Amino acid sequence: MKHLLPLALPLALALAACSPRDTPDTAAPADEGLASEARGHAASQPDAAPSPPGRPPAPDLSATLAGHHWRLESASAADGSRIDALSGNPDAPLQLDFRDGRVSVSNACNAMGADFTLDAGELGLGPMTSTQMACPEPLMAMEREAHTRLAGRHQVQLQPGEPPRLRLVNALGDTLVFSGVPTAQTRHGSAPERVFLEVAAERIECQHPLMPDHRCLRVREVRYDDRGLKQGTGEWGPLYEEIEGFEHQPGIRSVLRLDRYQRRNVPADASSVAYVLDMVVETGPATAGD
Repeated sequence: MKHLLPLALPLALALAACSPRDTPDTAAPADEGLASEARGHAASQPDAAPSPPGRPPAPDLSATLAGHHWRLESASAADGSRIDALSGNPDAPLQLDFRDGRVSVSNACNAMGADFTLDAGELGLGPMTSTQMACPEPLMAMEREAHTRLAGRHQVQLQPGEPPRLRLVNALGDTLVFSGVPTAQTRHGSAPERVFLEVAAERIECQHPLMPDHRCLRVREVRYDDRGLKQGTGEWGPLYEEIEGFEHQPGIRSVLRLDRYQRRNVPADASSVAYVLDMVVETGPATAGD
């Protein structure tokens, strides 16, 4: 049986960084005497202290939030005890992603999301929405705790470094620390192109420049109109690069929604493009012609 997921519309924009604009002086002295006095007063003032040499500029919070996946590193209650339920998924930590005024919460039972605001060192999360799937209890408990600990307003602190860390303190006194992992767009330094590829059920032999015995994914492009209706497909051929975030299962064909990036400073023996999985649109067993 094929499992279909609704196709999403174009890629949401990354959060834009806000920078203050210079405001021109508009007030002028009423006469030359006042102007002279003002100049004399200004001349008597000491110069502003320069920034200490070697200190890096403060990171832009909104741009840094949008440019990383934020994975939970530690969680503690106001009394210092660990919030173990937030680590209920041993295979993948709780993750926050900030984009287009929304934060998405993943790796618990259901996908969750909320609107967010940034204001004077505070992160505010609106009402959390989620899908309604039932899961085993460790994941359900993790989801309940995420709803409780992420609700409302948080004091936010961004700690630069490799990796950067995001520290949130909520009204209950809980402290959540997240480690930042650069997004594909941050790593590749350019906006992606949205494409759809069908991946055949079996790999094929191919001549890979670095791996003589490598078997490539067999793919073809799928074209959809603005309403999400399939318009046609391209020719089958080998894909020499793997698709980031996608694990091929022998005997299973898939239609994938991907972000395609043009890579920079590419070695002579490497591909000039990179594919990153955005969503699995369709999966099913091999069909005739695969």
